[in-house]
Amino acid sequence: MVDFCGWSMPVMYKDTIMNSHLNVRTKAGVFDVSHMGQLRFTGKDRVAFLESLVVADLQNLANGCSTLSVLTNENGGIIDDCVVTMGEKYLYVVINAGCFDKDLVHINKHLQAFKDSGKDVSLHVMDDHALLALQGPSAMDVLGKLCEIDLAKMPFMTSIISDVNGRACRVTRCGYTGEDGFEISVPSAYAVALADVFLENGVLPAGLGARDTLRLEAGLCLYGNDLDETVSPVEAGLTWTIGKRRREEGGFVGSETILAQLAAGIKGAERRRVGLAVTGAPARENAPILDAEGNKVGVVTSGTFSPSLKKPIAMGYIKPPMHKAGTDLGVEVRGKVSP
Repeated sequence: MVDFCGWSMPVMYKDTIMNSHLNVRTKAGVFDVSHMGQLRFTGKDRVAFLESLVVADLQNLANGCSTLSVLTNENGGIIDDCVVTMGEKYLYVVINAGCFDKDLVHINKHLQAFKDSGKDVSLHVMDDHALLALQGPSAMDVLGKLCEIDLAKMPFMTSIISDVNGRACRVTRCGYTGEDGFEISVPSAYAVALADVFLENGVLPAGLGARDTLRLEAGLCLYGNDLDETVSPVEAGLTWTIGKRRREEGGFVGSETILAQLAAGIKGAERRRVGLAVTGAPARENAPILDAEGNKVGVVTSGTFSPSLKKPIAMGYIKPPMHKAGTDLGVEVRGKVSP
C-alpha cells in the first residue's frame, strides 16, 4: 500500500503487476478508483457555466453521453483532465484525485462570480459515492449478469442509471486501460459488496501498478506526469477534445492562447507529446530525448516495460517537427543512449 493523494492505495494485490496487467488484457480486472472526485452540477445555466471552464462542446453533448475534456487556466495550461457526462437535469463530472483540491478552488472561484451575475448553477461533491472500474474483454459478460440493461447496446462513452447487484448505480462505458470496460458509480455503503460480487465471478483485483502500465500502452496521459498547468491541449495532442463550435467561439478560460496555437498549426506549439518504443533499458520520467546528433530535443514524462509488447515504451514531449511518427530518436538512460 502507498499514499496516493491522501488515499491508501494498493500498487498490486497478491499477483504481480505483469500478471495483473495481462489478466485485464485477456479477461477482466477491477480497480477501486474511489479516490477520483465525482461532481454534480445542477441549475438551468449549468452547461454555460461548465463550458466557461472546459474546452468541450457540451451544448451538443446528447443526454447519456460522456466526453473527455480539460479544465484550462488563463495561459492555456491544463489544470486537470476530466470526463463530463450529460444527465437529464445535471452534469456529472469525474476529476483526478491529485487535482481535487485545486480543481474545487478554481471551480468555486468561477462559480461564485457566475452566480453573482444572476446565473443559476450549483455544485455538489458526491463524497457519498465510490467508483469501481471493471476493465477487460470479459467485463461486459460479468457486469451483464448483475444489471438490468443490455450492455451490448451501450456505445463507448455513454452512461446510464441502472440497478447493479440490486442498487441504483451510474454505469459508464469507459476506462483508462485501452480495453473495453465500465466505470460504476455506486453508493459507498454498497461498494465493497459489489466488488466482492465481481471477485466471485472470476474478476481479479488490480492496483496502481497495472493501471499505469495499461494506460501507458494505450497512450493515455497521467496528470502530473504527462499533463500539467504548463502544457496546453495542443501540445498534449488533445486538440480533438476541443469541439468545432468551441474553436470558433472560444469563451473558455485560456481560449485565446489555445486557439492561437491551433491557428498557427505546427508552429503553434514549442513541444508535442509523442509515444516512444525504446530498445535497451526502460526510459523513465525526466530522461532526455536526443536527436541523431545527440542534441536534447525533449524529455520523457512516463516510461515503463510493456507487458503486452514485451519491450520498453515511453511517452514524452519533443520539439516539432521531430514529433512526427517514425522519427528516429534516442533516449539517455543512466548515461547510455538507446534508440
